[in-house]
Amino acid sequence: MAKNVLGTELQPCSMDPVTGFFRNGNCDTCAEDTGQHTVCVVMTDDFLAFSKQRGNDLSTPMPEFGFPGLKSGDRWCLCLPRWVEAQQAGMAPQVYLRSTHASVLEFVDLSTLELYAHDSPSFN
Repeated sequence: MAKNVLGTELQPCSMDPVTGFFRNGNCDTCAEDTGQHTVCVVMTDDFLAFSKQRGNDLSTPMPEFGFPGLKSGDRWCLCLPRWVEAQQAGMAPQVYLRSTHASVLEFVDLSTLELYAHDSPSFN
């Protein structure tokens, strides 16, 4: 069973749109996931513009890949390096801690993630 950054069972991030490396709604990972799709975030217009400007257009639909395009308010398993880049630029979207894979803690400490938490660590 995969764990989240709080040490409990990894919770689903989104099924609408369906997200995750495995496209099962979870920010789970494996060795083949070189992009590290492990940070569950809530999209904002500002972050979508930032990501597009950095060469990763997440807002334009790509039906040939089953990708609907993201909009503000959508939850998504974001690649860890993109979240770190956005955080360093002051553009990081909020994070769902319960749905963010524990492996993220190898690169970002929990106290930093908590600053961006959309869900409180004390939620039950």
